[in-house]
Amino acid sequence: MAEGSGKTGNKVMNGFLWRLFERIGAKGVELVVSLIIANILVEPDLYGSLSLLLVIITILQVFVDSGLGNALVQKKDADNLDFSTVFYFNIVFCAVLYVGLFFAAPFIANFYDDPSLTPLIRVLGIIILISGVKNVQVAYVTRNLLFKRFFYSTLGGTIAAAVVGIFLAYKGYGTWALVMQYVTNTTFDTIILWITVKWKPELKFSFKRLKGLLAYGWKLLASSLLATGYEQLRALIIGKKYTKADLAFYDKANQFPGFITANINTSIDSVLFPAMSGVQDDTERVKNMTRRAMKTSIYLMAPMMAGLSACAVPIVSIILPSEWLPLIPYMIILCICYTFYPLHTANLNAIKALGRSDMFLKLEIIKKIVGIGLLILSMRYGVFAITLSLLVSDFICQVINTWPNKKLINYGYFEQLKDILPSIILAWIMGGIVYCVTFLKLNDFVTLLIQVPLGVLIYYFGTKLFKIDCLDYLLSTLKSIIGGKEKKA
Repeated sequence: MAEGSGKTGNKVMNGFLWRLFERIGAKGVELVVSLIIANILVEPDLYGSLSLLLVIITILQVFVDSGLGNALVQKKDADNLDFSTVFYFNIVFCAVLYVGLFFAAPFIANFYDDPSLTPLIRVLGIIILISGVKNVQVAYVTRNLLFKRFFYSTLGGTIAAAVVGIFLAYKGYGTWALVMQYVTNTTFDTIILWITVKWKPELKFSFKRLKGLLAYGWKLLASSLLATGYEQLRALIIGKKYTKADLAFYDKANQFPGFITANINTSIDSVLFPAMSGVQDDTERVKNMTRRAMKTSIYLMAPMMAGLSACAVPIVSIILPSEWLPLIPYMIILCICYTFYPLHTANLNAIKALGRSDMFLKLEIIKKIVGIGLLILSMRYGVFAITLSLLVSDFICQVINTWPNKKLINYGYFEQLKDILPSIILAWIMGGIVYCVTFLKLNDFVTLLIQVPLGVLIYYFGTKLFKIDCLDYLLSTLKSIIGGKEKKA
């Protein structure tokens, strides 16, 4: 994944692979379970209710997952006093957050004219308390690139949650089945992580250390709140202004490309930040890491997004009831947006790793002003227009995110486009050809059986024709890891 010394490159790629396996396993199980429950419950309105709940929890979760956790990863000489300090601070802070959410639940339910949301919010909010215990363990694993631990904990939690969710859905518990699935997942994930990770807190606390970590972390926290609040704002508006079914279609449409993004982009994001932080004094190596991460992740992401768009109709028709077909247009637009996510991720990680959380925050403020402006203009024209505004906003944000790195690591927007455009152009040419198979009007299963291998073949031979080096890099790195040898950059 990263270019640099052989030892560093091997360790980063090894961490990436374990993180990728963990994401594929966890998100794969989650997606399958979600589809099973969707076929049991059928009504999109039930998912709309859960989507509203998750918007609130996701925003509060930012307080737990961002800021101090990232500060621990970025700090060069972080020791057990730093980790223990953050651990105890997180527990108290999360308890305060949960109490606030508990008493705010009736007002939130009243805002959406649905009193049944009150107990659901209070139970789902337990995730915040559990995450307060888990957060520092996550920072420790990330800092030390011990991503095999995530593989065990996340997969264990996901499987346990799958059993609970499907059982309760089958027994007719409706939205409660979905809520308990999320709570069970977080609980088991945390328990397994505590068992498998050696780090444990000591009975010590330092206000001085906390102040130093907050000096860096509060800017990332504010940035994450802006980003998450903005991302969830669409769901809040759709849930309030339109129907719960509309929100369910938008949310489920996001789940399909989100599954792929969580596997690839999140894996790279988790590994790249600590790896860059470790070489933050060498801007040339940071640039090389950024370039390699961007090229490789776009090479993987682009064909999957293009292929998912091209195969959207047969995929949705096969795995979901016909009531869910209206989500297809949203899914196609979101696939285009997600294609460029690695561009955002690699650039922002470089900025964070270099310690420029101030610049990170400024970028988030500028991007959210642009995005909210476009959202306000589009919200009166329907959910499809709201989704289109996200596409326009993402394109503008690409340019904004790359701008600082022209100066910081001498890697500007046009140089980045030159690196990634071959993969993107090839991917969407492949997607266009694959989509043409739908004109044959065949059975959905048959159509998909033709489209998938056809797309793989086109992209593989296109890679060779256009001499894109990402495939050879991935294969050679995999061979070096499997063979136990260090790969030279």
